[in-house]
Amino acid sequence: MKTISQVAKLTGVSIRTLQYYDEIGLLKPSELTPAGYRLYDKHALQNLQQILFFRELDFPLKDIIKIMQNPDFDRISAFKKQKELLLLKRNRTDRLIQLLERLEKGEKCMSFKEFDLSEYIHALEDFKVNQTDTIIKHWGSIYNFDLFIQKIKDDEENVAKLAIQHFGSIEKYTEEMKYNLEHFSEIMDKEWNEETEKIAVQSDLLYDKLTADLTCDVSSPQMQEIVYEILEFIKKQSSSVTLDKPLINILIDSYSNDYVKNITDKKYGDGASDYIVKAFRYYSEN
Repeated sequence: MKTISQVAKLTGVSIRTLQYYDEIGLLKPSELTPAGYRLYDKHALQNLQQILFFRELDFPLKDIIKIMQNPDFDRISAFKKQKELLLLKRNRTDRLIQLLERLEKGEKCMSFKEFDLSEYIHALEDFKVNQTDTIIKHWGSIYNFDLFIQKIKDDEENVAKLAIQHFGSIEKYTEEMKYNLEHFSEIMDKEWNEETEKIAVQSDLLYDKLTADLTCDVSSPQMQEIVYEILEFIKKQSSSVTLDKPLINILIDSYSNDYVKNITDKKYGDGASDYIVKAFRYYSEN
């Protein structure tokens, strides 16, 4: 057991902060002495470590409480998610440092003002704070939504280019996305009818076939036939979709995305997303 002073000295977290965590129910002491002093055991210190990782990622305290008090909370899974988010954050910071080094040398770099997605990202952050239950329902967890936001931040320039390409400007894209966020639940309820559920089931069956045996050679006729079936299925659902290389590349990029990759591996098994990418890439190249 450690006293609150010892915990503060060990972790760098102030005594007042530890007291506040106790008051709001985020980190309760393991027990109290007869005199009312807080004591913390190994389990409490592990919880504090988890909390500090969340704080490093700028999670609001109320979100951390909800996450850690969830009966389905898994410590190891949380560590993996936190690692992913921190790596994305580090990659973005590394690129900013590289840009600053170029600017220090007097290099002229293009203006990024036209690729500024800050207003859209801010809208996503607001949505996360105000629609926690909706996010958990449709994204599976706050972690997944944070990965989604971080991925946009990490690839902001390319996302912005696609936004301009499809909507004409960042302003129009942001306006459209804000509307979608404000009406997210009703849009999802409207879109998710019996027909879309049937389509989703058919799609799942095809991907189940493709990922049934991840040791199978993706170049085999059997696997490539399934890839063809998937592409034909996509074509059938949208008359505007063609089976040319751009579509294949979109699918490859999609399943290479960290957010999609995480969901896919959870659904079809570890390594499923990489396997799907290999199968699509082989089809594209051959």
